[in-house]
Amino acid sequence: MTRETSASGAHEGRVAGGRVADAVLGNWVDRRAPAGLRPYLRLSRADRPIGTWLLLIPCWWGLLLAAAADPAGLAAFDLWIFLGCAAGAALMRGAGCTWNDLTDRDIDAKVARTRSRPLPSGQVTPRQAVGWMAGQALLAFAILLTFPRAAVLLGVGSLGLVAVYPFAKRFTWWPQVFLGLAFNWGALLGWAAHAGGLAWAAGLLYAAGIAWTLFYDTIYAHQDREDDALIGVKSTARLFGAATGRWLAGFLLLAAGLAAAAVLAAGLGGAARAAALLGVAGFALHLGWQLRRLDIDDPAVCLVLFRSNRDAGLILAAGLLGAAIL
Repeated sequence: MTRETSASGAHEGRVAGGRVADAVLGNWVDRRAPAGLRPYLRLSRADRPIGTWLLLIPCWWGLLLAAAADPAGLAAFDLWIFLGCAAGAALMRGAGCTWNDLTDRDIDAKVARTRSRPLPSGQVTPRQAVGWMAGQALLAFAILLTFPRAAVLLGVGSLGLVAVYPFAKRFTWWPQVFLGLAFNWGALLGWAAHAGGLAWAAGLLYAAGIAWTLFYDTIYAHQDREDDALIGVKSTARLFGAATGRWLAGFLLLAAGLAAAAVLAAGLGGAARAAALLGVAGFALHLGWQLRRLDIDDPAVCLVLFRSNRDAGLILAAGLLGAAIL
């Protein structure tokens, strides 16, 4: 990109409010947020809420399955855990994205889809980004401290995974595994927040989430496959290539199978078990629908399918909520 093109792009960004290329059109940040705050909200991906959903949903899975496995069922404090996880996921997703963009700002400047992000486009300086990241992390930590001790320790333990993830695509063809390890940690945290400790069912649910992440983030990575090849960034999309469909089918079966195993390991009663397994079946059917629609050579289709995973995850959450109520 020439200096003239860069200057023109910066001017267009100011005229259009600096909208990021892959943000949802007409999102609330571009339309309603104060102008001075918009670059920071874009840095946190507040204009693209799907990532917050994908970080939050495993937290709800863990909380609801733990409540379903508890003879006492849902407790009053679970409502705070439910809401606290939502606020914490938004804040930690924002802090994680800020960290990701700080480490990737030179790479992002070379990729068409990401060069309009706040750091490579110059809307935010690295120093400002560090301050913004620290503020979000501290607020999330304050929420975490209201949870039981086991959940607090798990939350702190997740920071290592968050720190490592942005570098994974530089040394492995499987960076989506590292994303899965970080993004689904909430399944353990949510369980521990209700139960005060961990169990095999929580571990199986966590593993199901990792397989799910491999499914949806491979789809996502196909948007950047050509640019990633040019700059030497690794991904499962590049690794699988034309065989992506077969790999995704495997991840689908693994995610659904592990989720079902988690339900069985939780020892739910008849009606509760049926509700939870119905949620697993709906989750699997949604992933199958995505697989049938997938066109790895159409970035627009890949983005739509990736975003649809909010609904897939919520289907399973609904089944687990039914189990917890029953």
